[in-house]
Amino acid sequence: MDDIVKKAIAKWPNVPHCYGWLALDARGAWRMRDERAQHLDLPGDKVHQQALLGFINRNYAADERGCWYFQNGPQRVYLNLEATPYIARTDPQQGLLVQTGETLGDIERACMTETGELIVCGGGKVAKVDDRDMGQLVDAMQINGQPASDDALLAWMEGSPGSLMLGQVIVERIRQAAVPEEFGFVQRPQA
Repeated sequence: MDDIVKKAIAKWPNVPHCYGWLALDARGAWRMRDERAQHLDLPGDKVHQQALLGFINRNYAADERGCWYFQNGPQRVYLNLEATPYIARTDPQQGLLVQTGETLGDIERACMTETGELIVCGGGKVAKVDDRDMGQLVDAMQINGQPASDDALLAWMEGSPGSLMLGQVIVERIRQAAVPEEFGFVQRPQA
């Protein structure tokens, strides 16, 4: 957390929290959600300003309830999460990077939903893999010791027996609706 943020919290300890104004989409973009976007349940506008993106990334955390927020000075701005608290992208040199620019670390656990979303855990982070990068990870998957063809992967997702592996990690099946509870986070925090 930035020092300026710590000083603001000490100076103004009772600033009310903010809900619904910021979101993280399923491709790792931070989105500002004005009143209209909130009212119509729209994703909001992507944040492009580099200094603001850096500030959000450095001051992103979770509370004891599993609600993720951006500490904006003395105020917590709670986020709506379209998928998971982190979104991972592949990087040729560093492996998987999350939207904050940090590495995910070694994959310790992997799960796939019925819709083909890959959820990976590593370094204390839970991340959905950006759908644009799935092809690269599917190339590293095996079913029963054989490269995972599209047909075999679809059959596995539909429940056919077999062991799906991502490198040395067994990929578990998980219902998309069960992901937040299984991994201990809240997608839409409320006051």
